[in-house]
Amino acid sequence: MGFASAREGYTGVNMFTAHWDGTGWTDYEYSGDRLMKDMKCGEVHIRGDDLYFHSDRAGGEGGYDIWMTSRGGGVWSDPVNLYQINSPDMDGWPFISSDGMEMWFTRTYLGTPAIYRSVDADGGWTAPELMFSQFAGEPTLDEQGNLYFVHHYYENNVMIEADIYVAYRK
Repeated sequence: MGFASAREGYTGVNMFTAHWDGTGWTDYEYSGDRLMKDMKCGEVHIRGDDLYFHSDRAGGEGGYDIWMTSRGGGVWSDPVNLYQINSPDMDGWPFISSDGMEMWFTRTYLGTPAIYRSVDADGGWTAPELMFSQFAGEPTLDEQGNLYFVHHYYENNVMIEADIYVAYRK
């Protein structure tokens, strides 16, 4: 299992792994400086040996961009900017469908977070399509294709609460 945690001895939130021993999670281990410091991984989604993440690392389109790295032989490859979906605005919080054919993510739209979707077309991502706007972000899909997301409620430019919503696929 991979997870993010703020832990004593580390600065900020970092990624860790743990192993299931049949009764509980054991052998917690820091994912390493390659991901956390060299690549500057932010929010992540792992599908197989591919890790999708957002970062404000150099070489992007602006703000956060979505990047991908692959693990082979226990080593993470150099990250690739997914320029087909990134914009000069903030793009992040990626989610890849279990079949690998859809990427859902958060992008700034009219000054607020919104949810976009891109489809894998012959090995390349299509232009992102706006799906939900105005304070919707951090998308996740279940196996039936239902979309779960966070709706942020602001009052006088201060976030008051964040609720989880679901949009059922018809």
